[in-house]
This record gives sequence, C-alpha cells and structure tokens, in this order.
Amino acid sequence: MTDKQEQDAAASPDPMVAAGNMAQAYALAQEAWAYYLQTHADGKASSPDPYNLGPAIADLQKSMIEKPEAMIEAGIDLWHRQAVLWTNALAQMAGGEQKPVPGLTDTGKDKRFADDDWDNHAVFSYLKQSYLLASNWMRDTVVKTDKSLPPEEQQKLEFFAERFSEAMSPSNVFAMNPQVLKATAEEGGANIVRGMRQMLKDMKRGKGDLLISQTDMNAFEVGKNIAITPGEVVFRNDLFELIQYAPTTEKVYETPLLIAPPWINKFYIMDLNEKKSMVRWLTAQGYTVFMISWRNPEPAKGEGKKIERTFKDYVTEGLYPALDAVIEETGAKSVNVGGYCIGGTMLATALAHMAQTGDKRIKAATFFTAQADFVKGGELRILLDDKVLDALEKESKRAGGVIDARHMAQAFNMLRGNELIWNYVINNYYLGKEPSAFDLLYWNADSTHMPAKCHLAYLRDYYRDNALAEGKMTLGGKTLDLGKVKTPVYSICAREDHIAPAESVFRGVKLYGGPVHLVVGGSGHIAGVINPPDPNRVKYQYWTNDTPQAEWPETLVEWLEDAIETPGSWWPDWNKWLARKSGKKIAARIPGATLGPIEPAPGSYVRVRSDAPVVEGV
Repeated sequence: MTDKQEQDAAASPDPMVAAGNMAQAYALAQEAWAYYLQTHADGKASSPDPYNLGPAIADLQKSMIEKPEAMIEAGIDLWHRQAVLWTNALAQMAGGEQKPVPGLTDTGKDKRFADDDWDNHAVFSYLKQSYLLASNWMRDTVVKTDKSLPPEEQQKLEFFAERFSEAMSPSNVFAMNPQVLKATAEEGGANIVRGMRQMLKDMKRGKGDLLISQTDMNAFEVGKNIAITPGEVVFRNDLFELIQYAPTTEKVYETPLLIAPPWINKFYIMDLNEKKSMVRWLTAQGYTVFMISWRNPEPAKGEGKKIERTFKDYVTEGLYPALDAVIEETGAKSVNVGGYCIGGTMLATALAHMAQTGDKRIKAATFFTAQADFVKGGELRILLDDKVLDALEKESKRAGGVIDARHMAQAFNMLRGNELIWNYVINNYYLGKEPSAFDLLYWNADSTHMPAKCHLAYLRDYYRDNALAEGKMTLGGKTLDLGKVKTPVYSICAREDHIAPAESVFRGVKLYGGPVHLVVGGSGHIAGVINPPDPNRVKYQYWTNDTPQAEWPETLVEWLEDAIETPGSWWPDWNKWLARKSGKKIAARIPGATLGPIEPAPGSYVRVRSDAPVVEGV
C-alpha cells in the first residue's frame, strides 16, 4: 500500500460508524415524517394549488395544442443543444476540444455551483450545463409560447417557471451535489445525522411545517443583544405599545418623531444593534423618537371565535391614539411621522383621511419603501387573485381569525428561493452545518401573525383594487383623495426592492398634492433603508433629482436619467430635510415625564413570538 493509500484509508470513516450514522439518519427522517402526519391528522390539508396556477397552465397547454408547430420547433431546438452538450461531455472526458452551446448562459458567478467539480468533473459539469440549458429553454418557452394569454396569467406562469427552475437545480439534489457527496464520504454520514436533527427541530418550530432556520436562533435575545436602545413604554392599548427613547443630547428638536413600522414584522429592524440602529442614530441627531410596537395577535380561542381587527382599525386605534399620546407626552402641537412598508401605506391612508377632516396633527411625513399605488406592486401582486384570497380567508377562519406567520414567511422566502430556501436546505440539512448568527435574519425569522380581516382587506383593497390611489377608498365616511394631502413628504425607495418596487413607490408619491422629496437608494427592501453612515465603509448609494415636482417624467427610469448619485448612506440627506421640519431646539425630554413609564424598552409585545408559546399576561 502506498503512502497516499494509507493516508486515504486513515482518513476514511469506519464503515461500521458510517452504517450506524445512516441508520440514525433514517430513524430521524422517520420521526420527522411521523411528526408531520401527526400535526396534519385533522385532514385539512393545504390546497394542492394554493396560488391558483391551474387556469394559467391550462391556457398555456391549450395554446401549445393549438400551435403544435411552435412546440415541435422548440423541442427540436432543445434536442440539438443537448446533443452539442453531450458531445462536449464526451470530449471533456477524452481531453478534447468543446464547442459553444447555443442558449447556454453560464457566467461562473452562480453560488450554487461554486464547488470546482461543477466545472472540472465531466459528470457534474454535464449536470450543471444541462440544467442551465433546460431552465433557460423552459423560461424562454413560457415567455414566447403565446402572447394572447391574459397579462396576469402570463406573469404568473413566468414567475412560477422561475421558481420551478430554482427548485430543479441539481445542486438541490443530495446525490448530484459534489460538495454534499464529499462531505458525506469524509464524515461517514455524520453530516446527515446533524441535518436530520436540524430538520426535525425546524419542523417542530413550524408546528408541522418546515420552518427553515436561516440563522442561529439561540444567538440573539430581544432586549439583551438586539433592540437594546434605552427607553420606556409610555402608552399601551390592546393593539400596540408606544416606546419613547431616551435622549442622548442635551437639546432636542421641538417636534417629536413617531415611527410606524410594519405589523408583518417586528419594529426592531430599526434597532438591530448599536452600529445599525436607526433609532440610536436619530437620538444622536437630537430627535425625540417614539416607536409603535404592534401586538402580535394570537388566534382567538374557542369554537367560532375570531379576531375582527380591520386595516382601518390600525389607523383609528393605532396611529391616531399614538399621535395623541406623543402630543400629550411632549406638549408639541404636531408630530413628524415615518411609516415603513405597510406602516407607510397606513400612514398614506391616514394622511388622506386627515386632509378631509382638517386634522393637523402630522407636520411632515417620511415613507420608507412604502406603496400608495399598487399597479406596479411587484411579484407579490402576481400571486393574488380572487380564488387565492378566498382560500386564504377560509383558512383564516379555521385558524381563529389570523393568518399564520408561516404563510407570509414562506411567501417572502419564495421570492428569493435560491438565497432564502435552497441555500439553507443544502447547508443545514445536507451538510449538517449550523447557520451563522446574523441579526437581520433573526429579525426576518421573528415574523408575526396578522389579523385576517385586516390583511385580506389590504390585499383586496390596495393590491388587487388599488382603491386608495384611484380615490375609491373611504374611511369614517370620507372618500380619500391623496391629491388633497399637502403635508410635506420625504420618500425613500430602493432600486432592487422586490416587495415595494421602486417604480411602484414612484407612482404613489406623484399622487400627493404637497411637496415631495424623493430619494432612490441602492440595494433592496431592508438594506436599502437600514444603511447607516459609516466613514470606514461606504456601502451602497442613493440618487436625488432637483427637477421641479411638476416636471417629473412619467417613469422612474426617466427620473433616474437626470438624477445625481451620491455614495454612502441616505440618512444624512434625510436628516437635513427632517431638521428643517422639526422646529427649534429645547431641553431634552425624559421618557414618560407626563404619561409615566410603564416598563423599559423594548416592552412586552415585541417579545411574543409566533413560533413559541405566548407570553403570559400579555
């Protein structure tokens, strides 16, 4: 035996150990399957077509039958390309020259195929290139087959063709991934044992559904090393807690700032840690900052009971009482308000209502990646139709009047399947690795239930019907008209945002009747907003345009042509605008000086997790 063979033998795991590991992995898989069956024993299985894709597929198939020549031509074309690919694979094994394959796009930057064997090993190289070729062909075929399909069906087909393509990658298949096969051989299957344990743990955390861990869930604790900016809860009702943060300057601006975060996630996206905290940065600039912390609704208990909260309740019983509490606590005549995502949509609705009633409590408004017009609402809008919404409503009635946090988490993850699903399937379950500790992904996993009546109204009235933008929405007997909103507006959107697309935000801000300062940030829905100034690391950039508002072009693409790009954070630009709306400087305010402190920040409501038992007494 050579030295190399001896080294390989020494490094190889004991066959008996490997056999034991595989038996243990099988037993864990059986336990996970049994748990799934146990939690789904009520027979109320989810719909086999939850996004109502069937009609679109039927129309596509009908088009293919009516125009068979197009499909025959496309099939022959794919066959010819695959033949070239197969010839190349044989040439690679023989050390010969390979030919370019028409329609094959391989930039070499795809993280799924980072292992060298995807390029250097003939079999894995063929698997990768065959997949890329087939997935490109499938997407092209769906796009080009028939332009007579209704636009919404065509968009849905293209969306799910992309999702199907992501799922079918050979990198997602245990026996086709060289990195996984090497790890299994080296560890004698111990990686699979760890992976099955993690899968079972995630399934129990998801109460029978696979809730993939994207970060180390034990690395963070709200109030301990995340959401730690000092302050006090100064007001509470059964919908929200109001936090007033402690000042860090001797003088503060006279006009306080109230922030309304989305209730789909927790508020502490704006208070992740000392370096990333928008709240901490704002207090350092001299603002008195208040934060709404929405309650995470739990399903109503008892036969036939359900939660009846509506979207309009979040305005009248959420934002309005918060405004009153801020004014009472500070003695200010009016408040500057910021709204993030759906919190911004709520703020736009409130501004339109306040314009009709002469309510002057809001002095200036800031919107963080928030939509008021939903015609360009992005991929989430593609997933919605009446059948999907009706099924969601039916499911919510069985769930005690809430839409389970898992549904929205799965929908958002699906929008970026490679990064937020398949990447973790491979890392966690195949390689048996623990996900790294990342505060942003911990926040992402801390999703909330939603009152079904509220969220279904949001999906129907805003996403489906675009009622606010089209002047068809009413609140308190008043028809809402964004054109009557004269409140100064600062709006930040993000170029790569797939939840509130920049073009959608742009359409919405053009509807306001008052002055608008629009900023386009780099990156996406979160990183485009949570981008603190850092002199040691310039991350992303933002664009501004001094063109008079009345002369703005029709599209954001045209607006960007004349925009000025500035490297770094957009926060200083916002600070200049906000300072001008915040009045004179006065002595710093002590949290709860008037209303009285209830408990230290971050309060109780934010600690209630959807994937854990409810906190008693909340």
